[in-house]
Amino acid sequence: MPPFRLAVFDLDGTLIDSRRDLTDSVNALLVECGAAALPENQVGRMVGDGAATLVARAFAARGIAEPDDALPRFLAIYQQRLTDHTKPYDGIPEVLSAFTANKTVAVLTNKPIGSTRVILERLDLARFFAPALVLGGDGPFARKPDPAGLRWLMQTAGADPEQTILIGDSLIDWRTARAAQTHIALARYGFGFEGFPEGELSPGDFQMDSPRGFLCL
Repeated sequence: MPPFRLAVFDLDGTLIDSRRDLTDSVNALLVECGAAALPENQVGRMVGDGAATLVARAFAARGIAEPDDALPRFLAIYQQRLTDHTKPYDGIPEVLSAFTANKTVAVLTNKPIGSTRVILERLDLARFFAPALVLGGDGPFARKPDPAGLRWLMQTAGADPEQTILIGDSLIDWRTARAAQTHIALARYGFGFEGFPEGELSPGDFQMDSPRGFLCL
């Protein structure tokens, strides 16, 4: 196994369990628009491509037209409940503490950067990441699975693809790592892993059933 110099983490479903707060926010918007709420596991499978796509999928699932102002309304609702139930997965602080001893760590998420920073601060995770190495989906780079953000993080950290591992829970993360030719470690515990097409995996892909499994990287 190569000595990884850079570990890039996804946020939702990898560092934090945010499924309930995302679900509650999506359902609050749907109910406002006269639609029925969606089950939490269904909303969890919609997460990963950014807020706009999450909202569009929710309205499509209920078969109703998405209002023009649906995205800003969702973001306003979610901003009020970012950490009502959201918390780091058990073992995440331990993993980050160990990694920072010999690796650069970064965050690459499709969540808006403002919400990302607030969550990291409130959950006491921001201390592990240099602010410049936290990239959101509304920044200067295209959202995952476009590899531009990951490549920028590698350049900034002085790490090549062989020295870089992307840690995430979804097919979006897997595709991002493939596009950037980095290693991938999949968080099987994350809600984005539900329905992952395991036929896509290769023997070199790491899979972990709990965050502490990443300590071997």
